[in-house]
Amino acid sequence: LHQKFISQHINAGMSVDRCDQVIGQRGIRTVDGMCKETNTFILANKRHVNPVCGWAGQPRGQMTESLNPFPVIVCELRNQGSRRPRCQYRGKALTRRIVIACEQGFPVHYDQDIFVLPN
Repeated sequence: LHQKFISQHINAGMSVDRCDQVIGQRGIRTVDGMCKETNTFILANKRHVNPVCGWAGQPRGQMTESLNPFPVIVCELRNQGSRRPRCQYRGKALTRRIVIACEQGFPVHYDQDIFVLPN
């Protein structure tokens, strides 16, 4: 599950115009082979994201929220209800706190991201 999380959600070199390419290359889709409605990539590497499951995170219900915001690219499906390989995405660059599920100290599920107003 941790490897799947890395494949689906961690990409330090991601950019807004690479959603279709990266999602296609990594084979990201729903269980039944449909295009995922949304997929978020964290612009960091695992040594920056893994600590969110420990000292760099705080509990948020069953999940863990990062103490610090991360740059993320959110890829949103433009052609709803499509199947691979016809997935077409629009990418947005944002800065968000991430909310993830952790197992044995490692991220295994990307739940959501939270906009935090700067002070």
